[in-house]
Amino acid sequence: MKTLAYAAQKAGAELATFSIDRREPSETDVVIDILFCGICHSDLHQLKDEWGGATFPMVPGHEIVGRVKHAGKAVTKFKTGDLVGVGCMVDSCRACRQCDEHHEQFCEKGCAYTYNGTAMDRTTRTFGGYSKQVVVTESFVLRIPDSLDPASAAPLLCAGVTTWSPLRQWGCKKGDRVGVVGLGGLGHMAVKLAASMGAEVTMLSTSTAKEADARRLGATEFAVTRDPNTFKRLAGTFDLLIDTISAEHDVAAHLGLLKPFGTMVLLGVPPKPSAIGAFSLIGGNKRLVGSLIGGIKETQEMLDYCGKHGIVSDVEVIAMKDANASFERMLKGDVRYRFVLDLSTLT
Repeated sequence: MKTLAYAAQKAGAELATFSIDRREPSETDVVIDILFCGICHSDLHQLKDEWGGATFPMVPGHEIVGRVKHAGKAVTKFKTGDLVGVGCMVDSCRACRQCDEHHEQFCEKGCAYTYNGTAMDRTTRTFGGYSKQVVVTESFVLRIPDSLDPASAAPLLCAGVTTWSPLRQWGCKKGDRVGVVGLGGLGHMAVKLAASMGAEVTMLSTSTAKEADARRLGATEFAVTRDPNTFKRLAGTFDLLIDTISAEHDVAAHLGLLKPFGTMVLLGVPPKPSAIGAFSLIGGNKRLVGSLIGGIKETQEMLDYCGKHGIVSDVEVIAMKDANASFERMLKGDVRYRFVLDLSTLT
């Protein structure tokens, strides 16, 4: 199926209209007319080939919300007209131990990413949600609660589950002291979700200008990390730190903010490794861990939770013609807090 999309032809090139081929749907496939697609910072990393291994032409986008246009004869969970989503993956082997345990992102054969990858045949290119339609196997399609605004729900498919997963994995609960490092696309979701779980949330930011927003989102405290006294005043305070920063920063200093047996979770990907002395972890039996998105079951649980509690991302909906400009604004922090593309404007 020929599908209109926005694509970059080489690393660093601007996005422009491009026609891609979507596969003909099988009996287990769902054809989705895309309504909205969030812009993730990882889209920009991939478009610039900053992580290496990028393939072009590239159609980014893994925060997809749309309506089912067609459901194959063997599809049982979805029907025409349903509001659905697609996140960072579109398939996996579905047979290995990791897939059996609902961690498809760690499929032992390698999952099929929504874009800049291949299907499980390792030949067919995958193209993302900056496009009019997508064809996805039923097992990797997610149900979007009707109570959620479709545009504001789109970033939940990546930013939502990326912050939900560590909060759940490390047992965030009422009364916990949770610090969120960085108030951006990920950080604002971490604040909302942790606060909804009953945690006492402190926003740790480099900018005093974000305090009012942090408190509006659910933070009860705010601290500026450019002030050295912050690390003295808050030493040994937190049960859990959610670090969303992709820029270089002092991870070891942040470890000092944890209580004994506390956990710091890395979600951002800084360009250079951080220097961490062993005593930063040994003193207090602290844990430094990473977290990568979440499996399909976990993502659906997150969406259902957000539907129940009315949680969505703060978004700015933009036309496709403004996609390239949005990357420059994103680098300057000029968005509160996620850009979302309106695919009806792709013509």
